[in-house]
Amino acid sequence: MPIPSRWDAARARQSFYASLRASLGRLGYLEVETPCLVPAPGMEPHISAFEVPFVPETDVGQRRTLYLHTSPEYAMKRLLAEGAGPVFQLCKVFRNGEVSRTHNPEFTMLEFYRPQADQAAVMADLEAALSAADVALGASGFFARTPYERLTVREAVRRAADVDLALCPDASSLRAAVRRVGLDPPEGESFEDVFFRLFLERVEAGLGRDRPTYLTEYPAVMASLARLKPNNPSVAERFELYAYGLELANGFSELTDAHEQRRRLVAEQAQRRAAGRAVYPLDEAFLEAVGRLPPSGGVAVGLDRLLMLLLGTEDIADVLLFPAHAFL
Repeated sequence: MPIPSRWDAARARQSFYASLRASLGRLGYLEVETPCLVPAPGMEPHISAFEVPFVPETDVGQRRTLYLHTSPEYAMKRLLAEGAGPVFQLCKVFRNGEVSRTHNPEFTMLEFYRPQADQAAVMADLEAALSAADVALGASGFFARTPYERLTVREAVRRAADVDLALCPDASSLRAAVRRVGLDPPEGESFEDVFFRLFLERVEAGLGRDRPTYLTEYPAVMASLARLKPNNPSVAERFELYAYGLELANGFSELTDAHEQRRRLVAEQAQRRAAGRAVYPLDEAFLEAVGRLPPSGGVAVGLDRLLMLLLGTEDIADVLLFPAHAFL
């Protein structure tokens, strides 16, 4: 398939968004809009937010640092806790320093949440929406190949790298297993760092080659904002969507324990501090809302990467009218 012209890409984006909105509307979701400028961004250890100085010119507020959001997650969960019902949002999000063939520091995200649901329901909703969008765009049909594959992280790693995560409960044992298959992670790396070294080198590129693949059951230490699986707390009810070796979405059965959520965010603050990264404040309004969340599922989806694949290109710049690398 030839690389689309910028105008073909813009028209395809318009059709893509219209299809997503129609699909999610049929599924009962309400479209919402939340602020891009926030007092606390996400705390993920490997993501850096853009800092924005607020300088008051009236008698309202005081000088302080605000941030461009890295995801609308915190605000949308506050809406969910207030009884909004199923909600979705298409918005710009911002992540500092991320520029490559598959990254742009400003990109478009679809994020949606369904109360009284879990990750399985959200995966089904996303699958339906992406399948319909593929048909609407007259694309390759790849995302219409339903049902999508479901593959646990343990099975994916075992198949591709001959490492059994069930036998590697901590960083030391995982490091030893990884060394046996020819990689050499340094002493002192965390479980997560060693895992990603193995995953990126041996596993990721092979995911979602025949049809889109949901990677499920991440190790509990990598639960992020997901709840642990009730009958197997060694893994989290977290999933990611892959196609052609590219990660497209990250979703959860949402954590609704405010104390556990605070503990995880404080631990991520410590990780950021140890790595020499900026340590962001806790979002107290979000933490208060977590304890009022109904059982819910949610997902964040990178739409520019999806549009790349739908249009058959390998460079995110081909689907952006103003890619960042043009002015950096």
